[in-house]
Amino acid sequence: MHAVQLFLPLYDNERRPFPPATFARVRDTLTGRFGGVTAHTRAPAVGQWKDEAQGETVTDDVVVIEVLVETLDRAWWAEYREELRRTFRQDDLLVRAWAVECL
Repeated sequence: MHAVQLFLPLYDNERRPFPPATFARVRDTLTGRFGGVTAHTRAPAVGQWKDEAQGETVTDDVVVIEVLVETLDRAWWAEYREELRRTFRQDDLLVRAWAVECL
């Protein structure tokens, strides 16, 4: 089994908030495909990184959406990540996975 986490920005690059329906579609897609999802939405996480091209530190408020999958279909996740990158108008979008053992 694997846990997959998606880090989705609350705002676009012009600081306009994404509507709640955008996040609901992600939850619905993942629930439909994998049977359930956990969305960490109560308090946004703060992401921060150095933008080497601009020479500055960038900060972003994100929500983390997590799903457990029996098998990791890397091709599906790569395609879905690209869809989300376009939906959220991002240059890059973090999706990470790791093997888990349920106790």
